[in-house]
Amino acid sequence: MEELLELRELLEQGKIPEALLIVDELEEMSLSDKINKIDSYGVILLIHLIKQQAENRTTRSWEISRENAVREINKTNKRRKSGDNYLNQAELMDILQQAYEIALKKAALETLEGRFEAEELAAMVNKAEILTQALESLQK
Repeated sequence: MEELLELRELLEQGKIPEALLIVDELEEMSLSDKINKIDSYGVILLIHLIKQQAENRTTRSWEISRENAVREINKTNKRRKSGDNYLNQAELMDILQQAYEIALKKAALETLEGRFEAEELAAMVNKAEILTQALESLQK
């Protein structure tokens, strides 16, 4: 990674303020990567919650996918050294809300043999309830 090489050079030259700018950039890149990963797993989690509510049933496959998505989100969100989280509950809910529309479109392809468009499926499920359920599953 060229940023690390540049950081090393700046530190060796004693240019601390410039080095700190690169550290800030690296931190931002790392957080952005974590947010993208959480978003991807959030979509998977929401797809299965939408399907479960729309079909009023669940399958072992859906349960395992949900458990895996929750595990990966929590693992990605956990700070290794301090044990705190990168994102708080409000930030996680924001990501889930943004992921909901994508999840709804994907779930429409899989739910009830794909007979309904995303807009029709949206009318069949309770968005607020699904988002709350998703967030609660991340808190367990």
